[in-house]
Amino acid sequence: MGNGWHEWPLMVFTVLGQCVAGGFIVMALALLTGVSDRAQQKRVHWTMIVLWVLMGIGFMASVLHLGSPLRAFNSLNRIGESALSNEIASGSLFFAVGGFWWLITVLGKMPQALGKIWMVLTMILGVFFVWMMCKVYLIDTVPTWYSAYTPLSFFLTMFIGGPLLGYLLLSVAGVTGWGMRLLPAISLLAVVISSVVVMLQGMDLATIHSSITQASALVSQYGALMSWRLLVLALALACWIIPQLKGGQANPAVLTFAFVLIIVGELIGRGVFYGLHMTVGMAIAS
Repeated sequence: MGNGWHEWPLMVFTVLGQCVAGGFIVMALALLTGVSDRAQQKRVHWTMIVLWVLMGIGFMASVLHLGSPLRAFNSLNRIGESALSNEIASGSLFFAVGGFWWLITVLGKMPQALGKIWMVLTMILGVFFVWMMCKVYLIDTVPTWYSAYTPLSFFLTMFIGGPLLGYLLLSVAGVTGWGMRLLPAISLLAVVISSVVVMLQGMDLATIHSSITQASALVSQYGALMSWRLLVLALALACWIIPQLKGGQANPAVLTFAFVLIIVGELIGRGVFYGLHMTVGMAIAS
């Protein structure tokens, strides 16, 4: 059985999209509640370009998944009826609204009050985007995806990668205050919850089968791959947290390495997710 790696464009799109949504929320909250110095605000705004670059990479990857990338806009033909169209539309809206806010802000043309409202709207759109991703895979004919584990996994990626991405970019901008010590705790808690989800889902797979195959056989190395994923995530958190425990702060190079590890870990998990695809006419959950 496969491990879902053939779906790498979707793996990249979903993981980056969820991390960017979480990263934007972190940075927007910092701007709304803790960063008051004008010069520092400008530095934060400029570093946010990384969010939109990552979002652009994610969308480019998603286009590669289509049979004919030149017909990408056809995926928007059934907004409101198709979960896929809703996902692309919500992601495009998040990207467009957030990107336009960023552009107007760095050009110095955004009124302060309107900018705050715009940031809150973009945060809401980011969460909505992640939820629309979940809806694409909540298909009752795919029993291995049709459970609470799918939205849990997707939102946990947002809470694992988002705080680190936001922390990294805020650090580059020179932000040292605003609840920075809270962010590693959020990612750590998300990883702990994710490890519980992995164990529970592993047990659940043994109860799902059809007359043809057992769900637990879809990814024969489920346990090993998820163990590697959690190990990589733990290493990323160690790079982030240990310097703080020593009274300091990880430098941007170390934080960048930690974020790359987060992406690698979540891509492993997402590959397993796609490998668990099980389209059956009659599945039995015993």
